[in-house]
Amino acid sequence: MLGVVYAPAIDALYWGGAGVGAFRCMGGQTAAIKVAASNPGKALRVVASKSHLSEATRSLIDRLGDVSLVQAGSSLKFCRVAEGEADIYPRLAPTCEWDTAAAQAVLEGAGGVVINLEGIPLLYGKPDVLNPSFIATRDTALIPA
Repeated sequence: MLGVVYAPAIDALYWGGAGVGAFRCMGGQTAAIKVAASNPGKALRVVASKSHLSEATRSLIDRLGDVSLVQAGSSLKFCRVAEGEADIYPRLAPTCEWDTAAAQAVLEGAGGVVINLEGIPLLYGKPDVLNPSFIATRDTALIPA
């Protein structure tokens, strides 16, 4: 519905949700944020965690073609996509609902999507709080078949 993510290390506050839009307050300046537009011919900017870069994630990234890796912590990976600083965030390792819910709302407010590997949006309030593997992206067309 609506999510709020705060990054104290960079003093950035993100909030948003589907139908609401997405926003960032940084350095006292508040601005609307949106996912990046298509950028043909440029390397895809992939957000990945060095500590969670499984073999499956490496394989998926290899299938994306020309990429540049963008480092970010936890929920900030979603926010990097939401603010147009990255294009795709594959997560093929375990997370829980509380790890993703707020940041997913921000990304969806910015025009992005978060889907599992079957193409279904992540769902919340399940009996099991573990999330399936997912891909957060500005455009599902970026996801390799």
